[in-house]
Amino acid sequence: MPRGPRKCSSTQIYHVMLRGNEKKNIFIDDEDKTMLMDIMLEKKRMGEFLLYSYCILDNHVHIVIKEMKDPLPRIMGRIATSYAQYFNKKYKRVGHVFQDRYKSENIEDENYLMCVIRYIHNNPQKAGICSAGQYKWSTLRLYLDSLKSGRELPEIRDVLSIFSDNEIEAVKAFAEFSKKNDNDSYMDIEQEGIYDIDEGNVEEYIRSCLKERGITLQDLRTKNYRKIREELIKELVEHSCLSKRRIAELTGINRETVRKLSKEPSP
Repeated sequence: MPRGPRKCSSTQIYHVMLRGNEKKNIFIDDEDKTMLMDIMLEKKRMGEFLLYSYCILDNHVHIVIKEMKDPLPRIMGRIATSYAQYFNKKYKRVGHVFQDRYKSENIEDENYLMCVIRYIHNNPQKAGICSAGQYKWSTLRLYLDSLKSGRELPEIRDVLSIFSDNEIEAVKAFAEFSKKNDNDSYMDIEQEGIYDIDEGNVEEYIRSCLKERGITLQDLRTKNYRKIREELIKELVEHSCLSKRRIAELTGINRETVRKLSKEPSP
């Protein structure tokens, strides 16, 4: 299925992922990770976006970003192009650095924003690199020391204010929240290679599936069409980078049903 245009987030906030071409490492040493951070901060200072969170690993990077002056494709194009030029020059190579275009998922509410940030920050621990708080190349330490990071990423305080207007209390609450288990799923590198469906074409995909069967989205939610419902959800789970939350939103089917069909335990 050809990819369509990406569906815009109503909040203009996105979880974005870039990965190395052919799954190769694109951040070989600390200098490379520092360079990407510098590029993102430089573009941010130009007023292109707000940067809520990032985590840079050896062969991919997660970013939570909010559009400001420019749309997401232009922002990500500038970040990727600047880093690719640096990387190719440093390692005396030519060709693509990043695999395909970036992946993104929409963040439509505060709760999902916080859950995605937590997930991103816990990536190094999940990968067995070190504890989340010890990792140098994510924004977690900036959140936990927000007084010092305020000048670099003032939007961190905006996120912390979701927890409390008192900054000290907000940091404590954020730290506790960051340690909680989360059984939801989020866009990640492990899902690469099976992206037949994404934000750009998922609604058309659902419409086509329903049209082929001569039913509506409302029909899908009834008992009479349970088998079709199960088949569609399994297709969306297996062949997209969409979170279970997003699949539930698109189909109007509750998240517990989506979790059961994807064989995930309840929280």
